[in-house]
Amino acid sequence: MNIALYFAKRYLRSKKTINAVNIISGISVVGVLVSSASLIVILSFYNGLENLIFSMYSSFTPELRIEPREGKGFAVDSVLADRLKKFPEVRAYREVLQERVLLRYGDAQYIATLKGTTADHALQSMDTLLQDGRFILHQGNIDYAVMGARVQGTLGISLQDESRRIEVFSPRKGVKPGINPAEEFTMRTIRPVGVLEYQQEFDDLLIVPLSFAREVLGEFSQVSAIEINLLPGSNTTAVQKQLAQQVGSGFVVKNREQQNPTLYKIVRTEKWAVFIIIAFTGIIAIFNIVGSLTMLVIDKKKDISVLMGLGAGNDLIRRIFFVEGLLISLTGCVAGLVLGFLFCLSQQTFGWIRFGEAENLVTDTYPVDIRATDFLLVFLTVFVVSALISLVSSRLSVKQTVRLS
Repeated sequence: MNIALYFAKRYLRSKKTINAVNIISGISVVGVLVSSASLIVILSFYNGLENLIFSMYSSFTPELRIEPREGKGFAVDSVLADRLKKFPEVRAYREVLQERVLLRYGDAQYIATLKGTTADHALQSMDTLLQDGRFILHQGNIDYAVMGARVQGTLGISLQDESRRIEVFSPRKGVKPGINPAEEFTMRTIRPVGVLEYQQEFDDLLIVPLSFAREVLGEFSQVSAIEINLLPGSNTTAVQKQLAQQVGSGFVVKNREQQNPTLYKIVRTEKWAVFIIIAFTGIIAIFNIVGSLTMLVIDKKKDISVLMGLGAGNDLIRRIFFVEGLLISLTGCVAGLVLGFLFCLSQQTFGWIRFGEAENLVTDTYPVDIRATDFLLVFLTVFVVSALISLVSSRLSVKQTVRLS
């Protein structure tokens, strides 16, 4: 039998002669409970927001993107294109030509990023990303454009006015400045039919058919990138390595995180920053163990004297109160984890907490993602901190009492 654990459990459940000991122990348990539950709730809510942000980003961003290692463009030969299209895991393949252009709509002007792309099923199914209109780039003999929210807001574009077009200007290659500035630019017009949801990644975009972009930019042989979407269940990392070997060292194959590392870094950094802040409040709550153990040692002076009279050493006395401190904190921690889990589960089921009445939101309830790793992280954090505090507190509290005894 573990004597230290036996006495610690008895002391935890038994009524103390000094009522303040019960109060301080209760405060310690409640403090750890609240901090543990808060950590689980905050981490689960951040997991949900992380999934929401990444899903919105992933809906428009390809799983893999092939770019030139040097320069702004490259020529795609038919052999490479056929090889990529016939790759077993490739679901959608599209060539992209991207460049900065000047847009004019009425008297308003704006410098945006023109993205010409070949239409495929993945693009046609992006209506869920639209704030207004529809996602279509070509129908019959007519080209259409889908724009970012900032482009639409800055130029004041109305989708209902079908007679007006967006004028797209791009500098002509190899043309020297002359008397007439209009001769230095290529200008084409296109009708806007859709506005993307407000999102930083594609607010400045004007998405058009690849053929239209080639005419505006005067680039008929090269592309800026190749975007690839994979079949569901494909191993993105393995396919990325295989494609990198296929295309050679002159190209870079990027996954979604590598295409926008800043977004991923910001989202994850915010999550861990909040975790550290809440964890510090939990550590402060755990420090209540110091007062609880000190009062308990004073309350159990007679028991310490009896145990020493029966031959118990100083190490056993210290272990009893060390285990007592662990039991106090871990009881609160386990109860907090259960409470936090039930709260997150109820949010997933009923959606108690909502964003509000704002329009154009993807979801009106706070998303929650419960992960087992978060529970393990919170438990280990509480265990390590409470073990250190209990170790120091039990040694300091027992030292003086044992000497007097």
